[in-house]
Amino acid sequence: MSIESEIASEVAGLQPGQRPAITLKSAEFRRTREQGWADLEKLIGITQGKGVRALSPDELERMPQLYRATLSSLSVARAIALDRNLLLYLESLSLRAYLALYSPRIGIIEAGRQFLRAFPAAVISARWHVLIAFLSLALGIVAGFWLTIGDESWFTTFVPGWLSGGRGVASTRASLLNGEIFAPWPGFAVSLGIVSNYLFSHNTLVGILSFSLGLFAGVPTVLLLAYQGLTLGAFLALHYNRDLTVDFLGWLSIHGVTELTAIVLFGAGGLVLAEKMLFPDRYSRVDSLALHGRRAAEIAVGAVMMLFVAGILEGEFRQLVASTPWRFVIAAASAVGWLCYLILLRPREPAL
Repeated sequence: MSIESEIASEVAGLQPGQRPAITLKSAEFRRTREQGWADLEKLIGITQGKGVRALSPDELERMPQLYRATLSSLSVARAIALDRNLLLYLESLSLRAYLALYSPRIGIIEAGRQFLRAFPAAVISARWHVLIAFLSLALGIVAGFWLTIGDESWFTTFVPGWLSGGRGVASTRASLLNGEIFAPWPGFAVSLGIVSNYLFSHNTLVGILSFSLGLFAGVPTVLLLAYQGLTLGAFLALHYNRDLTVDFLGWLSIHGVTELTAIVLFGAGGLVLAEKMLFPDRYSRVDSLALHGRRAAEIAVGAVMMLFVAGILEGEFRQLVASTPWRFVIAAASAVGWLCYLILLRPREPAL
C-alpha cells in the first residue's frame, strides 16, 4: 500500500473532531520515492543537454509519469510538513520537469525571429496609445520651448544640473557650438565603453519607469512623458536663442529619431497596461493584465532594443559625423528604416 493510501485510510477511521496521528518520517518518505526523483533528474539533464530527441521512446513515455509522481510527492510533503530542504528540492525538481516537458521547442534564433515579427504587431495594435504618448511628449516640448524662449531661467527649472552637462543661461554660442554640437570625438573606448553605456542605462531606466507607471492608471506615465518634453523643449529654446536651431536639431536627430521613438513606445506600453486595468471588459483586472500584459511587454522589450541602437548612434556616430547635413541624412535613414520595419512586418489582415 502506498503512503498516500495509508494516510487516507487512517484519516477515514477517525472520529469526528479527532486529529490524525501521522507518524510518517522523512527518511521513509525519501526511501520509497528518491529513485524516481533521481530518474527524473537524469531525464531532465538529458533533455537540457541534448534535447528531447535524445530520449528513447520508453524514456519519453516514462518522463510524464515521473513528473506526475513528483507532483504527488510534493503535495504529500506539504501536507505532512516534512523538512524545508526536501520541499525546496521537490519544488525545484517539479519546476524543471515542467519546463522540460512543456516549454516551447524553439532555439534562440527562432525565438529572436518570432520576436522581430511580434514587436511590429504589438506596436500596430497599440497605435492609439502610441498617439497619446507622442502627443504628451510633443505638448511638453512645445511648453518647454515657449516658456524658456522668453525667460531662460526656466531652463534650470526643467533641466537638472546633472543632465545639463554644463549648459545653461551662461552658455555662449561658441561654447555650445564647439563644446557640444561639434565637440571632438573622444575615441572608441570612451564613446562606446562609457558614453554609450551611460546613455543606454539612463534612457532605459526612464523608459521602464514610464512603462511601469502605467499600472497607476496611466497618469504618471503621461506626466513623465510631458516632463521629458519640457526638458527637450528647454534645450531647443536655449539653442534657438543663440541661432543654433538647425545645428542642434542635426546633432539631436542623429540619435533622437530612434531614442524618442523608443521613449514614446515605452509610454504607449504603460498606457496599454492602464487601459486594461481601468477597462478590463468582462474579465477581472488581474485576468485582463494577464491577457494583454504580454503585448505591452513586447512593446517595452522592443523599445529597449531601440535604445541600444540609439546609444550606439549617440555615443559613436554623433561626434564622428561632424556635418549637420549628413547628420540629417543619417536621421532620415533611421526614420525610414524603423518605419519600413514596422510596416513590412506589420500583421496582415485576414482575407474575407
